[in-house]
Amino acid sequence: MTTELLPAPVGRNHSKRPPDLEIVIPVYNERATLEGSVLCLHAFLSRGFPFSWQITIADNASTDGTLALARRLTYLFSNVEAIHVPAKGRGRALREAWSASNARVLCYMDVDLSTDLAALMPLVAPLMTGHSDLAIGTRLHRGARVQRSHKRELISRAYNRLLRLVLRARFSDAQCGFKAIRRDVARDLLPLVADQEWFFDTELLVLAQRGGLRIHEVPVDWIEDPDSRVDIPSTALEDLRGVARLLVHRRPAALTLVSPPRPMLAP
Repeated sequence: MTTELLPAPVGRNHSKRPPDLEIVIPVYNERATLEGSVLCLHAFLSRGFPFSWQITIADNASTDGTLALARRLTYLFSNVEAIHVPAKGRGRALREAWSASNARVLCYMDVDLSTDLAALMPLVAPLMTGHSDLAIGTRLHRGARVQRSHKRELISRAYNRLLRLVLRARFSDAQCGFKAIRRDVARDLLPLVADQEWFFDTELLVLAQRGGLRIHEVPVDWIEDPDSRVDIPSTALEDLRGVARLLVHRRPAALTLVSPPRPMLAP
């Protein structure tokens, strides 16, 4: 499979220093939402975010004009990039974008921006300092404030309880679309993750825990997107298959991580 880095606008400076943080937004047929979300995120980061940053739109086989819009946004903003992943799969898009990144910390968030952006700095700060290896937003912490349907709440709590019972998970919320990882950790962990779809997040966290990595959790304010594209029945079935696969393959992740880098101060 070939990942296409979209052509850069004339005059873009590719010799610039790599950003401290790269935020990936995986998208599939999100033309109606993409521009507003990128503008909102860009404005938030431009208001004094203390680390250098880049937004990367990872178009994931869209057919509705999302790719053309992503390209237009790269012309509007020098710190917005886009890649095109021709095969579907949210996990596949994240793998491709993170593997190609040279940022120190890699992050992703859902295009609907359901998670309040105020949680971004608490998410990435422990990774910038080397205190933690991965960080996740959690909607199941007592400090989180969540607005979603009772059905989605019940499914989420049941799934995460299953992970604790079956896979001995010590993290609280596997599926919140708000996560970050140090690039050196991603380099060693991503090749071990088999799933290319929605179970990618869970498998990444389970393998990280088995490898003895430090997972930091951040309570988030989260509002459910009523236009969510997730097919709950099929996704649930694939998740159960993934859980069964990880239950059978219990070996700890064979990680060869280097020592955490020295703490980095914000510029």
